[in-house]
Amino acid sequence: VQLQASGGGLVQAGGSLRLSCTASVRTFSNYVMGWFRQAPGKEREFVAAISGNAENTYYAGSVKGRFTISRDNAKNTVYLQMNSLKPEDTAVYYCAADDDYRTVMDGRLNNIDYWGQGTLVTVSS
Repeated sequence: VQLQASGGGLVQAGGSLRLSCTASVRTFSNYVMGWFRQAPGKEREFVAAISGNAENTYYAGSVKGRFTISRDNAKNTVYLQMNSLKPEDTAVYYCAADDDYRTVMDGRLNNIDYWGQGTLVTVSS
């Protein structure tokens, strides 16, 4: 499985961005998809997850109400809509895929099956 993330960039505080991550896999709906981020000098942290059928989503407290994760299984793509961005949201954002929801939700980084290459989001104040 290969994951290709895109959509990062520079945005002012209060602005919006939408990240995309496309997977090269036959049965995309079999995978839980997640977004993680890593700010400079900090550990990678969980942002959001979505189940294979899109019925369940889960968010980190710091982004709940501002970010929305969604997926289009016909396009093998997961999205992260980020609104009301803050400078502290600045990070490299990574998409991830795994067949276990808890692994993604709990941020078990070493157990996650597949990672994308990361896309940089910079929020200026």
